Amino acid sequence: MTIDFRAAVYRAPNEPLVVETVTLPSTPPPGDVLVRLRSSGLCHSDLHVMVGEWEAPAPMILGHEGAGVVERVGEGVTSVQPGDHVVLSWTPSCRRCAYCITGRPVLCDKASETSANHLSFDGRSRVTAGEEDVLSFAGLGTFGEYTMVPESAAIAVRQDAPFEQAALVGCAVATGVGASVNTARVQPHDSVLVIGCGGVGLNAIQGARLVGARQIIAVDVSAAKLDQARTFGATDTVNSVDEDLPGAVARLTGGRGVSVSIEAIGLPRTIEAAYGALARGGTAVVAGQVPDGVTITIDPFVMSDQELSLIGSNYGSSRPDVDFPLLVDHYMHDRIDLDSLVTGVISLDDVNEGFAEMRRGRGIRSVIRY
Repeated sequence: MTIDFRAAVYRAPNEPLVVETVTLPSTPPPGDVLVRLRSSGLCHSDLHVMVGEWEAPAPMILGHEGAGVVERVGEGVTSVQPGDHVVLSWTPSCRRCAYCITGRPVLCDKASETSANHLSFDGRSRVTAGEEDVLSFAGLGTFGEYTMVPESAAIAVRQDAPFEQAALVGCAVATGVGASVNTARVQPHDSVLVIGCGGVGLNAIQGARLVGARQIIAVDVSAAKLDQARTFGATDTVNSVDEDLPGAVARLTGGRGVSVSIEAIGLPRTIEAAYGALARGGTAVVAGQVPDGVTITIDPFVMSDQELSLIGSNYGSSRPDVDFPLLVDHYMHDRIDLDSLVTGVISLDDVNEGFAEMRRGRGIRSVIRY
């Protein structure tokens, strides 16, 4: 038995996604979960693939930020059951490798071999279009009405949370809040600089606010986004079109620099700027996703002499089993704002226009409602 469903399929770079009918098995194999999607966010990572900045195989269902309802589970699945509401994780964990058992599941060996290559844990694709195998981006493929994922990719959350907001927990929220809370481990006495006020950057800002950072400086080239940053918790804003960033940071920090900086765009010059804004002993976190082949230049003497740190943040260093339900709880108790992130609700047929709006710099997140 199979399920036919509609999905937005990537077939070539710089071409529109094609909404077409594809097929899944109706019965999950052992360890897998069949999920009916209810919502999916449009993320810049999907756009990197669409415009050819990231090399990716085709055909493939894009989308990796989704929430839905469990329809069926395979043999051996115990953590979710039919009817559960779930947020999907694009770094499922084997729960056995050295990274998983030491609390760093986003670095899971199994996921790096399979999900990172858009495959299920057994190294196969679950979706077909006629005789053709169709991959699922990051092992999820949330631009479709259904998906089949490993058990550890389906994280049960409370059922009173709206799907559009819950979906964003699966990427932008976990990545941004986690960059502040988990990766940088921001403390109340810290001054924090966030460069880029898109979905990830705004969540890094509210992550810093969540832990009580004394100063949060938001940087962007858009006055509208800087206004949004203030509503998410920024204490100061800098429009880098109008003001030199190093000078602005010096002005706002009494010449010291910041203790934590978070780059949330993915450009070499902004990564270098985040590092250059640090006070002695400071930490710069790279949360933005760069195109393939991008490199940066830093001075290693200054790094050692001033004890500076430059570190990466994958998925906000999250532990999805713990962090996803917690982030949903934070939202439901008004500790973080997810409502303002959703600036457009669209249908699957409007997915290409949603990405056109993203390229125009409009809104924060468009979310597909199924």
